Amino acid sequence: MKSNEKKKLEIRIYFTGIITLLVGTHLIWDYYHEGVPTHHILHREDLPGISNWWGVIVLPLLTWYLLYRIHQRLVNKERLGLPQNMTRIIYRFIGALSFGILISFFFTIGSDFPGYMMIGLCLVSFFVPLYRSEHLLGFVIGMTYTFGVILPTGIGVLLTIIFIITYKIVRTGMLYLISKK
Repeated sequence: MKSNEKKKLEIRIYFTGIITLLVGTHLIWDYYHEGVPTHHILHREDLPGISNWWGVIVLPLLTWYLLYRIHQRLVNKERLGLPQNMTRIIYRFIGALSFGILISFFFTIGSDFPGYMMIGLCLVSFFVPLYRSEHLLGFVIGMTYTFGVILPTGIGVLLTIIFIITYKIVRTGMLYLISKK
């Protein structure tokens, strides 16, 4: 294994370990203070609930998988001789993390702003490739404290599918039609 490959593997291991530790610590805190919450689908008590205990399994696996996808993208760029820019990946992650935290905050205070933020995000996805793994990871981690892991993961995957369709199909089609004029 190359030194560069080994370093990237170490980063994935450390980051996944930190995420696992944070999720585990949060669940232990919840367990000893009012119990581990269960989040209901569509925020309705009559619909099934999903316990935050699932987070200790799902978030580390999701983190490992998405970091692996980021690594594979970097390896493919390296094979093609394209520049690798970890700084951009980190900025994208931090941006998505901040977005997830803001949505959680506005939801918690009872604002209607999260709906507008999501609509705005769908519009931005026409111009910016928001379907990348670092965006999904930041979004899920940013919303985990408020919503648990399962709901942000499901919403994030659904949004990622929408973003792929918007950016790769709709945008490409519109650019093609514009170029034909």
